[in-house]
Amino acid sequence: MHLVIEGVGKKYPSRGWALSEFSLTLAPGLTGLLGPNGAGKSTLMRILATITRASAGRVTWDGVDVAKSPDSLRSVLGYLPQDFGVYPQLSAIEFLEYLAAAKGLDSRSARLRIAELLELVHLTDSAHRPLGGYSGGMRQRVGIAQALLNDPQLLIVDEPTAGLDPEERVRFRNLLGELSGERIVLLSTHIVSDVEATASRIALLSSGKLVAEGTPEALLARVEGKVWELAVSPEHLDDARRLWLVGAALRRGSDVLLRVVADECPRPDARAVAPSLEDAYLALVREDRANAIAGARA
Repeated sequence: MHLVIEGVGKKYPSRGWALSEFSLTLAPGLTGLLGPNGAGKSTLMRILATITRASAGRVTWDGVDVAKSPDSLRSVLGYLPQDFGVYPQLSAIEFLEYLAAAKGLDSRSARLRIAELLELVHLTDSAHRPLGGYSGGMRQRVGIAQALLNDPQLLIVDEPTAGLDPEERVRFRNLLGELSGERIVLLSTHIVSDVEATASRIALLSSGKLVAEGTPEALLARVEGKVWELAVSPEHLDDARRLWLVGAALRRGSDVLLRVVADECPRPDARAVAPSLEDAYLALVREDRANAIAGARA
């Protein structure tokens, strides 16, 4: 069971290449696709979900080109898009029964499956309430339930925690981690914490291109010895941001404690600290942007 993305690109007439020469092989487990807004993540998700055709390259599912034979992937696909919507007047059960019928599940199998999924996403007690009264997190859990109706081998979720409160976000990403054992789960997000605790592999996307890919440990190793903490006065904060790549900036008494990513010690009083995935993310995206600017000037 493998999804292979080979040199995939997508060009739009109005804005050029939103995605360019993207290659990645996905196997069972949770892969986090991490990148800033506008990096091309949703474009890639729509290509993988066979909603949009790639302008270049190809995607294969167990060796079958999905552009030529989309049903080979659609039959085993679960998809939660970023703009997932519901019918507010329907209950969760009614909504899932409707989608199960659209997917071709027989009514008896659908009822059993829906009951299992509502328990899985902790919505059994709210199953008969209209969806219009659900919180954002509850609607997202309905979204993951509908994506799992056909017990998919490939589950694609696009920015699933955007707008959720911290408790709902933790609950949702833990659920995705539990689902990833025997299936391929691809989680697209710009929130580092969504993938830091659950993803077995991470792909960093910037300006439509794959910047880096590997285990969280491998990405952390790329900034090992390059993360520092130092304090500055509030009036010098803007100067510090012009000089260095600053991640966190926390007020500590009369000073601001900065977390800085730099190849060399930025100041004699700075102290080295252990890197985080957010440090790696910031550094690799900044490096890619600098390379792009240098290439454009050459």
